[in-house]
Amino acid sequence: MTIQNIIHLFGGLGLFLFGMKFMSEGINQVAGDKMKNLLEKLTSNRIKGFLLGVLVTVIIQSSSATTVMLMGFLNAGIMTLAQATGVIIGANIGTTITAILIAIDVSAIAPICIFIGAVMALFSKKTTHKYVGQIILGFGILFFGLKYMSGDNAMGVLKTSEAFQSFITKANNPFLGLAIGIIMCSVLQSSSASVGVLQVLALQGVMPIGFAMYLIIGINVGSAMPLFLSALGAKTNAKRAALIYFMFDFVGMVIFTPITLFTPFCDWITTLSANGSVQVATGHIIFKVVTALALLPFVPIMVKISEKLIPQKEHESQFRFTYIDPKVADNTVSAGPQVLAEVERMAKIVRENIELSAEMFISGDLTREREVTDNEELINWLNHSISDFLVTLTSHEQSAGMSERIVRVFHTITDLERIGDHALNIYDRAKEVDDNSLHFSESAIEEFKGIYDEMLVLYDGAVEAFLNTRLTDAEAHRLHAIEDTIDRHTREAQDNHVQRLREKKCSTSSGVVFTKVLQDLERMGDHAYNIAWSGRRDKALIKTI
Repeated sequence: MTIQNIIHLFGGLGLFLFGMKFMSEGINQVAGDKMKNLLEKLTSNRIKGFLLGVLVTVIIQSSSATTVMLMGFLNAGIMTLAQATGVIIGANIGTTITAILIAIDVSAIAPICIFIGAVMALFSKKTTHKYVGQIILGFGILFFGLKYMSGDNAMGVLKTSEAFQSFITKANNPFLGLAIGIIMCSVLQSSSASVGVLQVLALQGVMPIGFAMYLIIGINVGSAMPLFLSALGAKTNAKRAALIYFMFDFVGMVIFTPITLFTPFCDWITTLSANGSVQVATGHIIFKVVTALALLPFVPIMVKISEKLIPQKEHESQFRFTYIDPKVADNTVSAGPQVLAEVERMAKIVRENIELSAEMFISGDLTREREVTDNEELINWLNHSISDFLVTLTSHEQSAGMSERIVRVFHTITDLERIGDHALNIYDRAKEVDDNSLHFSESAIEEFKGIYDEMLVLYDGAVEAFLNTRLTDAEAHRLHAIEDTIDRHTREAQDNHVQRLREKKCSTSSGVVFTKVLQDLERMGDHAYNIAWSGRRDKALIKTI
């Protein structure tokens, strides 16, 4: 095999890998959100999760991508590790679709797919049509690369290579096959691509199924490498998901290595088809299906093993993401739920500070002031850190819907941070009252309580509307009415305060503090209403405060 042959081989392999990635990215853009919704809704038990894993991976063409998506859902708290395990097992079967397509050899239509896909990707006006074109173009490039690899200028030359023929004839060492398979998949970062290379070799008649089966086993074990790399420095459940993925292929290795070595399994496969590519695809599918059926009843045990090997760690600092995993920023499908979960966490901390500061102002008890200041620091940290993560997301290609949601999240976390600032202002007013021994009339405190209660109702409704991305006309009118009520009651309380000043029922100093506290509550209501509007899909109204 000359240098020129090697260059042709790598060129074809490059086209194959690029086509697969390009097609997968297009599918993610078109169907990613739908796949996310399916994964969220249909993983109530291991069987549904298993079938869903098969379906999703058949569509997006990558079990690793499905598992990375699951890591994001685990971090966001959308599903449990047991539910994710069922999907991972199913995903391992779904990934065999590429081998099936290669086996039936649809490379004849590759040039047509490249032309149609390129025209759609370059000239379509609708974004969705562009992504569909990307899928078709990626599909065509994938099979064009495959055909190029199998040509006489690349792998075809191996048929006449005495050195390779001598090696492959004597190659019956399972450890050698496993090692080559693991290294091959670790380098290519794709089990589908690695098996595709084997199919091309088998199609040339230079890869007997007896040795190919050991390579297939090694390739599947090596397919866990990208996930382990993704899980480095990730959260606990993400690491467990990567370990479970590896456990699947490790068990498959334990089952099929002795079967291949000591039984006529490979001879039986050759009786099914004389086509070497079909034989490799068949061995690959049987490996996946048998392993999946063997492990599916033991999902709880797999989860317990992963929890035992990777225990939950206690984190010293609270200034960290609970749900967002920065390592999956390139997977916007799984990053979306993580961001929403982190925003919900931020909203809960803001609400806690609202309650704490208001109770301090009402009761004069400042014993929990440290909680308020700690929460405020965390709110500010989350605001900046989530913003940075969103900027990272925008550096990757987004669907129109995802881009719009990112903008809405930006607005929402800004409003949450400002509400937190106003809560801190109320805490500062409470300290001022305590430091200067100021007093308020009973009617003033009751007015504060009334506006405070209304503001909390508005805040809760606004956060719920944002998180559910659903602000109906009726809910919008209800929240708007609450905001109007807050504004009206604030004006009335201010007027009442002026009257109390005239009647000498309160001091000027306490009156100034009271007016500022009312303004803080009223401004909180404005920001809360902004958050509600961020949950309205058909509106882009964002107030500037």
